[in-house]
Amino acid sequence: MADRVFVRDLAPDEGQKLLRIIRRGSGSVVRWRRAQVVLWSAQRMSVPAIAEIAFTSQDRVREVIHNFNTDGFDSLAPKYSGGRPPTFTLPQRRAIKKVALSRPADHGLPFSTWSLSKLAEFLVAEGVVDDISHEGLRALLREEGVSFQVIKTFKASNDPDFEAKKNRIVELYEIADGITEPGKRDPSVVICMDEFGPLNLQPHPGKQWAPTIVGKGDTERPRRRRRRATYNRPHGVRHLMAGFDLSTNRLYGHVVAKKDRAAFLRFVKYLRSLHPPEVRIAIVLDNFSPHLSTKTDQRVGDWAAANNVELAYTPTYSSWLNRIEAQFQALRYFTLDGTDHASHAEQASMIRRYIRWRNRNAHDQDLAEIINRANVA
Repeated sequence: MADRVFVRDLAPDEGQKLLRIIRRGSGSVVRWRRAQVVLWSAQRMSVPAIAEIAFTSQDRVREVIHNFNTDGFDSLAPKYSGGRPPTFTLPQRRAIKKVALSRPADHGLPFSTWSLSKLAEFLVAEGVVDDISHEGLRALLREEGVSFQVIKTFKASNDPDFEAKKNRIVELYEIADGITEPGKRDPSVVICMDEFGPLNLQPHPGKQWAPTIVGKGDTERPRRRRRRATYNRPHGVRHLMAGFDLSTNRLYGHVVAKKDRAAFLRFVKYLRSLHPPEVRIAIVLDNFSPHLSTKTDQRVGDWAAANNVELAYTPTYSSWLNRIEAQFQALRYFTLDGTDHASHAEQASMIRRYIRWRNRNAHDQDLAEIINRANVA
């Protein structure tokens, strides 16, 4: 039986040097991988065990150990012939990008994300490239339009009728935009409706123009307004019921104390009164319980059937389909950000004044930029 292969006995300073190479993790990936193999061998790990955790062959591990025993730390550095840094071919760049955009688990690796060191090590081990530094890999990925980004959350709709509901709402929007002619029973007016709130009496964060700081500034005269801290909010909340008429590009709203079914019916009756009874309208709204007819309360469905109204409900977890959401973003920016209203009457007055201004200036450039940035449907 052949003798087991191990690295020679290391002096304490040699062990520390290997550890620094591994912990620094910069420079050549080949040098970093070879240092790992040597250190594992110094810890008396067997060649098969090292090959398994390094994702390489046993022959390669034995070669690295023998070279270190012969040439010491000089054997860790890859032997280049000099000249300009290696350039990667188009197939290599495509392969690197493909691996970077994949998940490590797709390749049978026991980690959840690629670090530069893990990605570079894998590319060398798989023979995609002979060697690549961490910074060289970062620069290549940047050139290929790949960056390290935070994973965002999303909530998928679990509505079994998602496609049917979504397609109907999109069809209504095409009618409202003049892309599609309405059918015999299709509405000619589309109104998007939703509630906005709760509206609290509290200082809201916001931005303002302020002079730039000079030196350390003056603590007695701060450059910007300060938001007061709030601990108790005894004044309750209000809600804004709003409707956005796509046919006239006008926004309507009522501030209410409760957003129950009775308040909802009062508001949709107001929306219905904006157009003659013979004009069929559609109201796009979400699945909030007061918007629905139930076994014990059929008022919403009965009212819609009696008043030539189609209620188009967005799928569950898909409020982004409702075009009024973009209007709410503009309303929040222009009327709530940076405010600290003393009473609900003052806050409601500002919201009503904004709605009047918005309807007079529907084509205002700042307003259009905020709405277009928020619109997805």
